[in-house]
This record gives sequence, C-alpha cells and structure tokens, in this order.
Amino acid sequence: MTVIIYGVILIFSVLCSAIYLYHWHKHFNANIGILFALIPITCLGHFMYSISTNMEEALSSQKIVYLGGSFLQLFLLFSITELCQIRMKRWIRVLLFGICTAAFSGALTIGHGDQFYHNLSFEIVEGESVLTREYGWMHTAYYLVVIAFFLSGAVAVLYSWRRKSQVPRTIIILVTVPYVFVLLTYFAGKQFYGRADLMPVGYLFAQIVYLIISARMNLYDVADTAIDSMVHERSIGYLSLDFKYRYLGSNETAEKLMPELCTLVVDKVIGDSKAGKKIRHYVDSFRANPDHNSFTYTLHGQGKQGEDDRIYNVNVNGLFDGNRQRGYIVTFTDDTANRKYIQLLDTYNEKLKDEVERQTGHIIEMHDNLIMSLAMMVESRDNSTGGHIKRTSEGVRILVEEMKKEGTHQLTEEFCMDVIKAAPMHDLGKIAVDDAVLRKPGRFTDEEYEKMKQHAAEGARVIHEILLHTDDASFKVVAENVAHYHHERWDGKGYPMGLRGEQIPLEARIMAVADVYDALVSKRVYKEAFDFEKADRIIMEGMGTQFDPGLKQVYSNARDRLENYYAQIAQGG
Repeated sequence: MTVIIYGVILIFSVLCSAIYLYHWHKHFNANIGILFALIPITCLGHFMYSISTNMEEALSSQKIVYLGGSFLQLFLLFSITELCQIRMKRWIRVLLFGICTAAFSGALTIGHGDQFYHNLSFEIVEGESVLTREYGWMHTAYYLVVIAFFLSGAVAVLYSWRRKSQVPRTIIILVTVPYVFVLLTYFAGKQFYGRADLMPVGYLFAQIVYLIISARMNLYDVADTAIDSMVHERSIGYLSLDFKYRYLGSNETAEKLMPELCTLVVDKVIGDSKAGKKIRHYVDSFRANPDHNSFTYTLHGQGKQGEDDRIYNVNVNGLFDGNRQRGYIVTFTDDTANRKYIQLLDTYNEKLKDEVERQTGHIIEMHDNLIMSLAMMVESRDNSTGGHIKRTSEGVRILVEEMKKEGTHQLTEEFCMDVIKAAPMHDLGKIAVDDAVLRKPGRFTDEEYEKMKQHAAEGARVIHEILLHTDDASFKVVAENVAHYHHERWDGKGYPMGLRGEQIPLEARIMAVADVYDALVSKRVYKEAFDFEKADRIIMEGMGTQFDPGLKQVYSNARDRLENYYAQIAQGG
C-alpha cells in the first residue's frame, strides 16, 4: 500500500514539474524553479525507501530524502522573502546555505556513525519496508534547523501582511497555506497515518500551489510584463551594444528598419556602415549628455515622395543586468501616427491663429474707426479746427518715424504704434465743452478760456471710460496721457496740471509739437495761417520753454516732411 501511495505521489510530482517547465518563462522566480527540482527528488527518495529490500537500500533512500528535505526549507524561505518583496543580504543567503549544507552533511553520516541514526534495524513487515532507528544529536540539530527556517518564513509572511501594501494579499495567502501544510506533514504525518510518511503529500500540495503562484505572480511584475509587451509589440524595435560598441543583438522590427543589422556579427564591433554610423551617433550623443537620449529616425518609402515615410522616436538608455549597467540599448518606436496628428493640429492651429488674427484685426479696425468717428463728431462741433485731428495724427506719425530713425529715445514698436493710434483722441474732451464756447467765432475771454482748458482732463476721463475693459493696457495709458497732458509745457506753465520737464509723459510732449504746429500753419477763425518759416521759427524758439528740447533735432529732421504734407493739403492733395 505504501509503495502505491509513494509511487502515485512521485508520478504527480514529476507531472507538476513538467507542467512548470512547459509554462516556464525566463522571468519566473528562480527559487521556485529549484523547488520544482528538489521536490521530485525527495519524493523519489520516499518511493525508493518503500521498495527497499535491505538495510543498505533503505539507508541510501533516506539520504536522498534528506538531500531534498535539507535544501527545500532553504529555497522555500528564499521564495517567500522574494515573493513578499523582502530583500535578503547576500551574506545572509550564503550563511543559510552553509547551515543547510551542514545539516545535510550530518545526514550523510547515516550508516557510518551514531551521530544521526543509531541502533538501526531493517525488516519487511506485511510487505512494507520498516527501518527502525533511534535519533542522535545531529538529527535533533536538523529538527532545530527546520523549525528555525519555518519561524523565519512565518515572520516574513506576517511582516509583509502588515507592512508591505504592495505585496498582493492573494500571493501572501497562497504562500502561507502550503508552508504550514508542509510543516504539519513533517512533524505529525506518521501519527495520523501509521508507518507512512506524509511529507511527500505536503510537498506535492506545495507544488500545486506554487504552480498557481508562478502563473499569477508574473502578472504583478510590472517591469517584466512591460518588457514582454515590448517584445511582442511589432512597432517597437530595439538593439543592444556593450560599452565597446560590440553588437549584442536586435529584434525583427529593428532589423526591418535597418536591414544592415542582419549582416552584423554578435560580439563584433559595429562597423562604419550607414546603420553603424547612425547607431554610434545616437550612443555617442547619449554618453556625452545622458539627458539627451531622444532622437528622430525617418524611414523613407519607395513610392511617391513621403507616401510611405515612417517616423520613429529613437531612445538610448543604459542596458542593465540587475543593478549593473553592461552597455546600451537603443529602441525605435513608431511615432508616425502621432507626428501626423501633431502636424494636423499644427496646421489647424495655424489656420485658427490666422482666423483669430483676421477677426481680431477686424475688431481692432472697427474699434479704431469708432474712435475716429467719435473724434470727428467732436471736431464737427468746433468751427475753428476742421480736419485738425487728421492733420495732427499725420504730424505725430512723421515725428515718431523720425524719432525711430534718430534712435536716441529707444522707443519700442508697441509704444510708437500706441502714440500714432492715440493721436486722433487727444481732443475728445471737447465733447464736454459748451457749444457757446466751442463754436465761438473769435478769441475766448478769460472765463471762456478756463472752460476750454477743461477739455484736457475731461478727455482723459472719457478715454478711461471708453477703454475701461480693453485688453491693451499700454494703449489705454498712452491714450489717456495724450489727451490729459498735450497742453502741458516744458517750463511748467501749461495746463491742466502744471507739469514740467520729464514729468510730462513723452507721448504728450510729441503730441504738443504736432498740435501747435498744426495750429500755426492752419487757418483759424481768429487768424490766418502762418507761413512755414514763421511757424518753424515759433516752434524752434519754444524748444526748452514750451516744448521738450530733446525733440528739437527730431522736429528739424521732420520739418521737410511736415511742410510737404501741409503743402499738399493746401493744394487739395
């Protein structure tokens, strides 16, 4: 009966190991692989004991049993700590291996001394082999070693359950159940089933559970599954080199991208072929700057230009064996679809940008026309200033352009555009001046002049309200300053604030020159137009008193353009 039990257990144990080998994967836990080799050996020892016919065969079979039993406890512990993500130092692993080796060495003394077994006798009882023995001190030490290994495994399981949240609970339970079952069969098996040893049953049960663990545990190893997924993903190519640029291998995708790889010899330095030079360039760039590890590789099609082009992202990284870098790995990832999508987005964004700019320009144009219309409406109420805003606006443009040519004022393009754009708004405050004053066909009295002077501050207030919600903050400031301060004087005798010198914003100083020049050379109800020479003399005499002396050279440079412009107006041009 015992022969049949041990024989069946041996067959199933070998079958479990065969299943494990069939499903074996290079990323499987190595310690579990050793377990699947040791358990059939242990089961074989029990089977040989059951068919032994003399003392010598029985003792030989016991040594085989102890060979498996001594190291099974070690690799069970190793597998538990690894599955529970507990890092065991190398010297501890070597020490534990030495302890197991010493324990097995004691078992090898069976039949040659009484330290492990003594008072031996062998007989066949009811067709079953019976080895009677008494245990020596080495066997007691062997038991202590087994108990110590069991307790170590139990501590590792409990620690992982409480402290290792990243360890799957399913794995911890699957590891614990066979471990406890093996221990029970080891110490209490014979008490439940006569002369038969139930240890092989415990080991067989452990094999079955570890088959489940192996199949399941591989899913939790993100790094390994990611590598396997990359291997099966045909859009990703990769090749590897060692530190001396010796070719180590590549996958099918990389070889299709670079057919020259098929001609390379493993362990030979890559040559100066087209592919070899590219690979060297990628790796050299990575070695010079590890942060610069991404490149682009375009595979041109054979049909129409660009029809079958494929674009690949090339990444260079260190090739690691565990924690040790052994070389470089170059990966090619097909990025064609993503690049085309980005190109499509860029095209769409460019069109959208153009449309936004067109619509924005249209809105700005409407806004400018509205302001100009408002300024012209205000001007239409003033009998003495017909066409004034257009003329002064052109005068400001001429002065600003000469300032840019001269280059002494370091004006930004934005500022220049803002001043020119704000010029038509400088007299908007006249909207608040009474018609009786504004339309008076003659010189103002002192009281009327005081009322007229209010248009500067009122203009700033009106512009502030009009541009209150504009996004162009710089233009808003310039426009308010032009309206508010264009009647201020360099000597501080102007209005409305009595500012002097550079307290007056530059845009208002420019506007003042254009405004006064237009008043001099244009006909008013209270005077005839001055000729250009007299107007020029008045402007030049006012430099340093009424006007910014820093604009003297600018005005001089602009004089010919100003005179030509006003001459054309006089001729009806």
